[in-house]
This record gives sequence, C-alpha cells and structure tokens, in this order.
Amino acid sequence: MRKIVDKLLIQRRWHCEKHDTPIIAIAEVKRFIFDCMRALNTPDDYSQQMAEILAEADYKGHFSHGMNRLAMYVGEVEKKTCNNKATPKILKEFGGTAWVDGNNALGVVVGNFCNKLAIEKAKIHGISCVSTKGSNHFGICSKYSDDAVNQGFIQITCSNTSPLAVPTRAKNSFFGTNPFCLGAPAQDGDNFLLDMATTTVAVGKIELAVRKNIQIPNTWALDEVGRPETNPEKAVQTPRLSPLGGSEIMGGYKGSGLMMMVEVLSGILSGSMYGPHIQRFGKMTEPANLGHCFIVINPECFAPGFRSRLSKILKELRTSQPIDPKKTVKAAGDPEREHKLAVDRAGGVRYVKNQMDTCEMLAKKLNVKPLGTVLKSGC
Repeated sequence: MRKIVDKLLIQRRWHCEKHDTPIIAIAEVKRFIFDCMRALNTPDDYSQQMAEILAEADYKGHFSHGMNRLAMYVGEVEKKTCNNKATPKILKEFGGTAWVDGNNALGVVVGNFCNKLAIEKAKIHGISCVSTKGSNHFGICSKYSDDAVNQGFIQITCSNTSPLAVPTRAKNSFFGTNPFCLGAPAQDGDNFLLDMATTTVAVGKIELAVRKNIQIPNTWALDEVGRPETNPEKAVQTPRLSPLGGSEIMGGYKGSGLMMMVEVLSGILSGSMYGPHIQRFGKMTEPANLGHCFIVINPECFAPGFRSRLSKILKELRTSQPIDPKKTVKAAGDPEREHKLAVDRAGGVRYVKNQMDTCEMLAKKLNVKPLGTVLKSGC
C-alpha cells in the first residue's frame, strides 16, 4: 500500500505544486467551515454536517466540491435563498418509500435526513426509496453512499442541479451535471464506490481551472456555436458543459440519456424543479428547490455471498494486465482511497492560492479565525 501512496504522490504532486500555500490539516478544514457556518447563526449540528461533507470532498481529492463550494453556500444563506435553520419533513410514507419536503434546508441536512430514513426503511423492508423536493446543493454523492455501505447496504443516490450541460444536438444548456453514485460493500472494508457527473466533468473542475489560471481540455465545454471551449472563465460565465461521451459520434447521447435518467428519479419523481427550470447556482434569487433520490438495498435479501463475490471481481479487476505497467487497473473508489492515504501521510491538504485568498476573505467577512497551517510551502 505504501508503494501505491508513494506513486500517487509522485504522479499527482499535489503536495509540491507551484503554489505558495501551506498544508492544512483536515481537522482544521472542518473547524474553519464549521466556524463560517456558525457565524451565519447556523445550528451547531447543521454546521458540523456541512463541515464533514465539504472536508470529506477535499480529503478524497474532489476539490471542486469541498472548500471550493463554501463561499457559494455562505452566499445562499446570506441572500436567504436557503434556510440554514430549516428541518426536512416527511410528506408521505408507504412501506419502504417516503416522499420528503426539504423545506429549503441546507442540502447536506436534507441529504442526511433522507439517507438515514432510507437506510432505516431498508433494514425493515429490504429495499427502500426516498425522494425529496425542496432541497439545495447537497455536496458529494459518495458521502451518502459511504454511510449506507458502512452499514452493509448497496446504495444509489442522485440529484438534479442547475442547467449547465448541453444535451446532444442542442445549442444551450438544459440539464445539470446531474450526478449519481452507486456504492456496494465488499469484504474486509473494501467496496465499490462509483461517484460521477453525467457530464464529462463537474462544473467545479472548470471553476478550479479558473482558480489555477489554466486552460481546460477541449472536451469539457462548448461555445455558443458548438465548438470546443478551452477558456475556463468563458465556460463558467456561460456554461455549456459536454455530456458524458462528448460529441454524438463518440456516444454523447448516452450521457444525455443519463442526465435525463437522473432527472426522472430526482426532479420528476419528487415534484421539485427540474431541467432548465432550475435557477443557476450563484445567481439564485429564490429557493433552488432541487430534488434528490436515495435508494438503499440490503444484499442479504438476495443470493448469499454478495460481499465475497464483489471482493473477488474487484481483485480480478485490479490485477488485470494493464496496457502501461506503470498504471494499474483501478476500480471506482480506488483513487479516492489512495488520495486519503496521501493526505494522511502529508498531514493535510493544500489549496491553490486563489482558494486560500477566498478563505481569507470569508474569515474577515464572517469574523472567524483564519485557516491554520501544518507546514509552510515546500516539500
């Protein structure tokens, strides 16, 4: 395992980037996020939930959905388009199902409420489905799947989002990045954890390119006439993200279909806003009213030996002969586990200077203690 981590550190060089920034301990990341949310009179429990999910994203290496999202959440609370004190409520229940109103609460609060409800129902009925409207951006999908997988369940979660993506043959954005995740438990703490956007990349990765002042690949976004857009600022200003697969001839219609699949489960089923009717993140003037869906399955209700078979196929996958001997075959979830090990070895995460500047601005604005450091720049 140590060889894997060492290789990861060399490949990603995340701890030696050419940014004059310090390493921040994960505990300090959580403290800062908690303090920022608490400064907005958010209940401590809700502030802690926000801190946990944003820090977890950075811990896993998904910097687009971690600290990068804090300023957006703060802005929504300040503009009162999101109610940071609200509590979700159940509107309808039937056996293993529930329909929930998020009451415009923080997305992570709604997500945790619904996921916990789905897990409890699956314990009784073997399978459950909880659909919610009235929510907000709820962070990384995999956090919810992790919670279910750690209790021995298979879990599928998905959410609609602001219209940022252009469906195949369309000119303008219609769907969101509409992420979904499937997690399943294997043996000895191993698991399968697929967390993905239905666009080529999440919009947060383009936002990070803006922070880093670098161009984006020509497969991530399109301009107003359908040509590849490599300027991240233009791609964020008027987003036209490519569906998973890219152009029609490369299978982009499959990505478009997956966007609609998530929309059916998240928006149409829950009665939330959907597709092009959702407001743009960061420019909302009224509640987002997003929809999420949580499906939990108890594998013990089916053929015996689920974990054993999953462990076997994961091992077979990882030991498949690679094209490049230096790049081993990975299962979904492996890069995140490796990144967490790398973070543990380094003692924390490193943010780019633009992100650190944003955190400093938030600290002054909200009158909270700035981010503390573990190690100054350098290796």
